[in-house]
Amino acid sequence: MTIANRVVAVFAVLMTALSAMPIQAGVIIDTTRVVYPAKNREVTVRLDNKGDRPALIQIWMDSGDDNVTPDKADVPFTLTPPMFRMDPSKQQAVRMAFMGEPLPADKESLFWFNMLEVPPKPAAKDDDGNARNLLQFAFRTRIKVFYRPAGLPYDVNDAPSKLSWKLVSADKGYALEVSNPSPYYVSFEQVELHDGARTYARGQRDHVKNSMVAPGGTLRFPLPDLKSMPAAGAQVEFTSIDDFGARKPGKTAVTF
Repeated sequence: MTIANRVVAVFAVLMTALSAMPIQAGVIIDTTRVVYPAKNREVTVRLDNKGDRPALIQIWMDSGDDNVTPDKADVPFTLTPPMFRMDPSKQQAVRMAFMGEPLPADKESLFWFNMLEVPPKPAAKDDDGNARNLLQFAFRTRIKVFYRPAGLPYDVNDAPSKLSWKLVSADKGYALEVSNPSPYYVSFEQVELHDGARTYARGQRDHVKNSMVAPGGTLRFPLPDLKSMPAAGAQVEFTSIDDFGARKPGKTAVTF
């Protein structure tokens, strides 16, 4: 999940809006993902209020259910502070500490960091003293947190080269299936099959639900435009995302 995955959710409806207004979040997280090395006592996540208004910020973590509320989330981490005010042009450091509960020592574990930004309540009247009809929004940002045990084999940057790809039959056509033998999660931005001069991309809907393959797991990318078996020598080209959010291109042969 990149910053592009930012979700705008209605927080409170004050009254029916009379006119469309540009709406955007003011507080940003300074990274698109967090890596928590097991040897660290804590890591810091930094927030920056780029807007021109103060905001109330609530933060929490979850283990994969994006509908879980902060009071119901069950994760082995604490976040400090969990709620605070941020003034315009100010920054805030959030401390994330692992509580030491048992997690797999031979592979990464995945969690999610959530930030909810609640803007201040707008004035109920305009400059002329007339009542205003307003719609108030809250903004939620959700990024991945990878808990990384010590002593995992080879470097995380080598994980994309360990992937194996094959073409398989799928509903109404074909799909690329990737297998991940590494102990690391591998996130994708782009996946394409190249058959000579022709290129087949994964479906647009697939971009939303399939973007990461788990350690020891498999993942399928449907190719809706591929109607027949490609020629021998077809290759898959993909773009993975590293610990710092940088895009890394990869290319390899695909098996049938």
